[in-house]
Amino acid sequence: MSLTEQREGVEAGRLDMFVDGAFAFTLTLLVIGGDVVPDSAAALLDMLGGIPAFAVCFWMIAFFWHGHVRWRRRCPRADSAGLWLSMLLVFFALIFVYPLHMMFASLFNMFSGGRLPSRFRLAGASEIRTLLVVYGIAFTCMAGTLTLLFGHAAKRARREGFSPLEAQREQLVWIVPAVLGLASALAALLLPLSAPPVLWSLPGFLYVLMFLIGPLTTRFRRRHGLA
Repeated sequence: MSLTEQREGVEAGRLDMFVDGAFAFTLTLLVIGGDVVPDSAAALLDMLGGIPAFAVCFWMIAFFWHGHVRWRRRCPRADSAGLWLSMLLVFFALIFVYPLHMMFASLFNMFSGGRLPSRFRLAGASEIRTLLVVYGIAFTCMAGTLTLLFGHAAKRARREGFSPLEAQREQLVWIVPAVLGLASALAALLLPLSAPPVLWSLPGFLYVLMFLIGPLTTRFRRRHGLA
């Protein structure tokens, strides 16, 4: 192994440790109860009511973190484009964590009829619109950055004489949530504030279309003869 390859490997490892640490930090911002220690059994039960929202938020953060892990498999050596895009992903993750928590804490509180606690109260259509738009834009920025990372991995593979198809397939995985997040934000912006409550669920239900990732990637594999 050449000195350059050794240096790139060390730099890639240090970058990955930084990204892993940053994503771990975002999870600490989601911890149920925050920095408050319950002082009674009733307070403990109330705090534990935040577990469902925390579980979904945990999964979402892990979803994006694992995207970066998979990118590193396709692009094992360090370069400037991978560095700056990874830093951008961390930047967006630290922003995304707040609308993410607000979104799911509010949803579980609403669907449980108030039995599951939430520190966030959405008063009226204007605040609902704001949360949906901010969440959608943050979601798009996270998925869009991973789309760019896999696009970079495909270009590097092609430049080095390898097949770019696996990186392109992974890129397709992230194009879908990037598009859905943007579509959700636009739908929330276009809805009139006087729209009935049932219509305000439409921007959220657009994320259900993430199931399309499976059929689209399967079709890509078959088209290009991937195992």
